[in-house]
Amino acid sequence: MADLSVNVAGISSPNPFWLASGPLTNTAYQVMKAFDEGWGGAVWKTVGEPVINVSSRLASIDYGNRRMMGLNNVELISDRPIEDNLREIAEVKRRFPKHAVVVSLMLPSVPEVWKDMMHRVEDTGADGVELNFGCPHGMNERGMGSVIGQVPEYTEQITAYAKADSHLPVIVKLTPNVTDIRNPGRAAVQGGADALSLINTINSVMGVDLDTWLPRPQIDGRGSHGGYCGPAVKPIGLYMVSALANDLKVKVPLVGIGGIESWQDAVEYLLLGAQAVQVCTAAMHYGFRIIHSMIEGLNDYLNDKGIVRVQDIVGRSANKVGDWNDLRLSYSYKVVAKIHEDKCIGCNLCYVACDDGGHQCIDKGQEMKAPVVREEDCVGCNLCALVCPVPGCIEMQEHDLGIVETWRQRQDRLTSLS
Repeated sequence: MADLSVNVAGISSPNPFWLASGPLTNTAYQVMKAFDEGWGGAVWKTVGEPVINVSSRLASIDYGNRRMMGLNNVELISDRPIEDNLREIAEVKRRFPKHAVVVSLMLPSVPEVWKDMMHRVEDTGADGVELNFGCPHGMNERGMGSVIGQVPEYTEQITAYAKADSHLPVIVKLTPNVTDIRNPGRAAVQGGADALSLINTINSVMGVDLDTWLPRPQIDGRGSHGGYCGPAVKPIGLYMVSALANDLKVKVPLVGIGGIESWQDAVEYLLLGAQAVQVCTAAMHYGFRIIHSMIEGLNDYLNDKGIVRVQDIVGRSANKVGDWNDLRLSYSYKVVAKIHEDKCIGCNLCYVACDDGGHQCIDKGQEMKAPVVREEDCVGCNLCALVCPVPGCIEMQEHDLGIVETWRQRQDRLTSLS
C-alpha cells in the first residue's frame, strides 16, 4: 500500500482526507465516528461566542437527476457552549492521538480574547487551529468571518493575534469572495500563518420558490444571502489553490476545499498544490462511509502510477496553470475536431451546437451519415466534443503549426521591431 500519511505545517494525519468545519464536526460523537470509518483528520465546527442559530438553514440546487449539485447554508458557528466543545475536543484527541484534530475559531478582534482562547485550545491537546475568515453571512455582519478575510490588513492583524502567544500551528481559512485570492493569502502569511485552507463558501442566494415567492431557505417568510458549496464550486476552489501554489510570496502549505466527493477530486487538488483536502458537503450527503472509496481509490491510483508517497504528487500540475498571456496562439498551435463515423449515432447535436453556439464549421449529416467537420474553419473550441452523447465519437486532434509563440512573446517581438 502507498504511504498516504501527510504532515501539514506540523499537523500529521494518516491520510490527506479531513472533514471540513461544519455541521458534521459539531460533536465528539460525529468526529469519533468519522475517525472510526477512516477519515484522517477533522476541523471542528467553528467555536466562538455563544450563538443562536435560525431554522431552517439549508437549500440546494439539483441538476437533472443529480441531487445537491450545490448547497447553500445560512447556519452560523457552533451554538453549543465553548466549554462543551473544548471538553469534547480533548476527549477526541485522547482517543485518536494519531489523527489530526484542528479547532476552527471565530472571535472578536481583541488580542486578549484570542490569547485566552488559544491557550484554552492548547490545553485540549488539539493539533492546531483554523481561523475562520470566510463565513459570508451572519458573523460577518458582526465584524467577523469574511469581513476579516476580505480586508488584507485585518487578515494579517488577526492572524498575528492568534500567533502572538501560542505554539499551535495556525491555518487561515480564506474566503473566495474577493477579487484576487493572493492578496488575503499573502496577508495571512505576513501575519504568521503556518498554512492556508481554501475555499470557504461563496456568498449566494440559492433561489426563489415560484409558488410562494419566498427565498430558499426561508425563515418565517424571509431569507438571507448564505454560503454556497458542493460539487458546483470545485472549479473555483481549484483555481484559487493553483493561484496561491504559484505565488512566490505564499510559501506555506495549502489545504484544498470545495466540491470534493471522490478520490479523483482530491487528486486534482493535490496536483495543483494542496497537501491535504477537506470534505464537507459530500460527507453530509452520503455519510462518512465515502472515505472507504476515497482511500482505496487514492491508493490504487498511486500504485498504478508507481508512486510510493502521496506527498510526491503535490503540486505536480501547479506550474501548468498560469496566465492566458503565456498560452500558444492559434496560428502557432490548434486542435481540430474529428468525428469518428463508426461511433456516430446521427443525432446531429454537434451540428446544432456548432451552428448556433459555435463557429459554423460542421455540415449537418444527411440520411444517417455523420456530420462533417470543415477542418479549415474549425477553431478548436471543443463545444462539439462536449455536447456529443457518445464517448470517443468526437476527437480533438492536435495540430502543431511549427511556430511557438504566446501573446507575451508576440508583444515582446513586436516591441523589439518597433
